[in-house]
Amino acid sequence: MKKLNLIRIFLLLIMVLTACNSPKKEDHSQHGKKEEDHSQHDKKETTFYTCSMDPQVKEDKPGKCPICHMELTPIKQDDNEVNQISLSKQQIQLGNITTQVIEQTQNNVEQKYTGVLTFNQEESKTISSKAMGRIEKLYFKSTGDYLSKNKPVYQLYSEDIAIAKQDYYTAFKQLEMPGDFGKNAKNIMNAAKQKLLFYGLSNTQIENIKSNKDVSPYTTFYSTVGGTISEITAVEGSYVMEGTPIIKVTDLSKLWLETQVNINYFNSLKIGQNATITFADFPDKSISAKVSFINPEINPETRLLLIRFEVPNQNLILKPGMQAIAKLMISGGKGIYIPTDAVIREENASYIWVEKKPGVYENLMVETGIETNGLIEIKTKIANGQKVVITGAYAINSEYKFRKGSDPMEGMKM
Repeated sequence: MKKLNLIRIFLLLIMVLTACNSPKKEDHSQHGKKEEDHSQHDKKETTFYTCSMDPQVKEDKPGKCPICHMELTPIKQDDNEVNQISLSKQQIQLGNITTQVIEQTQNNVEQKYTGVLTFNQEESKTISSKAMGRIEKLYFKSTGDYLSKNKPVYQLYSEDIAIAKQDYYTAFKQLEMPGDFGKNAKNIMNAAKQKLLFYGLSNTQIENIKSNKDVSPYTTFYSTVGGTISEITAVEGSYVMEGTPIIKVTDLSKLWLETQVNINYFNSLKIGQNATITFADFPDKSISAKVSFINPEINPETRLLLIRFEVPNQNLILKPGMQAIAKLMISGGKGIYIPTDAVIREENASYIWVEKKPGVYENLMVETGIETNGLIEIKTKIANGQKVVITGAYAINSEYKFRKGSDPMEGMKM
């Protein structure tokens, strides 16, 4: 009996030792459940309550609007999606929010540029003094007058011309002298004639010297061109040097129209490109013109490019100083163009709103290009098929600021 009790005690000790040395199994089932709950908590949408009539009201629990006493509407907000906002069907309808599928299009547009008609400088001629002297008389004293060819322009008192005239007359009288006197007289006469031609006298004027016993120091100069007087620089009684401008004459049958265009259209402009010119003073009149000059230098302040059109002026109806509009068909190239109101322009950036899924919108910073006919170019690469908000973008932006309390692009720069 005693031996049996010892056996029982020995077996009990073995069981106790075995239980103490066995590793405990951990139960991870609760951990998994806690991690799942934590993940769901991170993704949990927060809810606040606002009034559709007074959106400035924002409460963390249901109730009535303290202003209009209407029932507050719950609004769900996903705090994890920083640049996104969810809107209800009612908000989308009230905000007139519509979208358009993005796709690249060829933008050929008719651009209008305003300018003023000016004189065609290539058709302008300047009549200058070819000798030093004093202007005794101007036959034309008003700009705008028409000057015909071979009409007198001015009378000049010049001692240099008087000396050349006297040399010519004296040599002419000595031509009939015998021997070397006659030969020398001929050479002197030819030299004097060349000098008089250089001073601007015509062959007729030079021939008339032969019959004048008293050589006059006064010489009248005639126009070699015809046109409208666009500028008078000399005055009667003033002294002029050789080469001093007296009067400028311009042919008004061709005028210039100069205007400035957006630099983004530079690659689309070509010399000889056709344009239609209309006029404020003649609403029913239009003229076809061509681009005659493209300035290679860009205005650094306005970032605009000067171009010039050569405008035909039949019957001289058009006058310099008239306002004109050039209509020019320009290819803006293939790109993305959306309404200008679809772009939110802030101080530091420009951005648009895109639809991620029905009722969910995300802002996207973009680089913009040319603007024309109510459209603006989006230079930022956007995948085809993306839906862009084209109306109601500012409504979404206001709601975003209201909910988030900040600008979508705050701190960002283009």
